[in-house]
Amino acid sequence: MDEDDIKRTLAVGDVAKRSGIAVSTVHFYEAKGLIEGWRTPGNQRRYHRAVLRRIAIIRIAQRAGIPLSTIRGALADLPHDHVPNARDWQRFTDAWRDMLQERIVSLMQLRDQIASCIGCGCLSLEECPLRNPGDALGREGAGPRRLIPKP
Repeated sequence: MDEDDIKRTLAVGDVAKRSGIAVSTVHFYEAKGLIEGWRTPGNQRRYHRAVLRRIAIIRIAQRAGIPLSTIRGALADLPHDHVPNARDWQRFTDAWRDMLQERIVSLMQLRDQIASCIGCGCLSLEECPLRNPGDALGREGAGPRRLIPKP
């Protein structure tokens, strides 16, 4: 890589500033295999400019509750110097749609049932739709079954 190529790349601080995340987050994403960089002959971290779009996708997916392992799997087939495009994004969202729908349904159930839980942590209520649906724990005996160590 010549000097002009290096000038077209981004240092870790530039990536952090332009993507709105901390430098430590850039390093974290790299350690998790979500983004990739390299070292210059002067031992400085450098990233292809495509990393900014990848980080935007990672942040949006995280905000939607997509696990990092799932995000990594989605990005795995994209070369790190490829700027993800609308077709790539459509592939990601198609893969994540069912998972998100299940989460939405689950959260709506939680929203609708949370008032019936008194939040005491005893977990011995006969009807606790959040932590003990159908009183499954009651069949194991009296008391806070989740808090009692199993023999």
